[in-house]
Amino acid sequence: MGNAVKINLGISMGDPNGVGLEIILKVFEDRRMFDFFTPILFAPHSVVQFHKNHFNINISLQLCKGLNKLNKGKLNVVDVETEDHQTHFGTVASSAGKCAVDSLRVATKALKEEQIDALVTAPIHKQSIQSETFTFPGHTQFLAKELQGDALMLMLSDQLRIALVTDHIPVKEVSATINAELLTAKANQFYQSLQEDFGLPKPKIAVLGMNPHAGDAGVIGDEDDTVLRPVLQEFQEKGKLIYGPYAADSFFGSGNVHQFDGVLAMYHDQGLIPFKTLSFGQGVNFTAGLSGVRTSPDHGTAFDIAGKGIAEGQSFKAALFAAKEIQFQRNQKGGSQQ
Repeated sequence: MGNAVKINLGISMGDPNGVGLEIILKVFEDRRMFDFFTPILFAPHSVVQFHKNHFNINISLQLCKGLNKLNKGKLNVVDVETEDHQTHFGTVASSAGKCAVDSLRVATKALKEEQIDALVTAPIHKQSIQSETFTFPGHTQFLAKELQGDALMLMLSDQLRIALVTDHIPVKEVSATINAELLTAKANQFYQSLQEDFGLPKPKIAVLGMNPHAGDAGVIGDEDDTVLRPVLQEFQEKGKLIYGPYAADSFFGSGNVHQFDGVLAMYHDQGLIPFKTLSFGQGVNFTAGLSGVRTSPDHGTAFDIAGKGIAEGQSFKAALFAAKEIQFQRNQKGGSQQ
């Protein structure tokens, strides 16, 4: 858990019909968390109070209208104006989506204006957030628009760092989307993030192949030979330790992953299936490449268990400490990436 510097940490509420608020309240029920964070939850007071009462969580809240008077020993709740919402656990509702989006907008504004040091986002539901004024498929795309830079989705755990060349796009579009320019840009972003966000001066990166068996010398597709290998050769000629393409099916099981500081996957499930298999419940989603630090837990709204009081907070807690450590590394470098 690294440095001892306490930070002002913003938290967006996520979907109030899911497990986000339950987990947030449970995590900060542990008084030790206030040794590391001054937490600021952006959410309607009434919704937070409902969850506190429903789960009978023994936590003191500091209800705030703004960020002027924070209590360093309580969970600060900055009231967010939104439409009336009645919590119905485990259901998709537009009012829940509106709450989640309004919370995210206010929290992101605070991050942009440096009123908070970092942001942790609780899970949203991709269907309920959609509206005429919010058409993003998720957090990453929204934050990429709001915070200067190019977003890179990066999954973290104690043992793994996996970045994605493409994230939330259909599988049928992957091969047409990945070209030398995009691969070069994402590999450079990953390399820079490992240096500036994780303090690795000369990181070593493994790149997974696009096709089964990395194309088997062109027998199962030629993208690995025509797109990936030339780009990786250029990186190596420049002295960067970026290697591959490796056959994705055997890479993680063989233990080869432990020889590298990070893994660059071509598409969402290629990276996230092994990551969640190895790290589920402990992992963190970090949006690298932006002017502000944002992390989130590796799980979704978990509607199937919402309201039951059984949600666990290990991944959310890991996201809190990851945000703190990344912000510390950036400060050590003299500021943000951009």
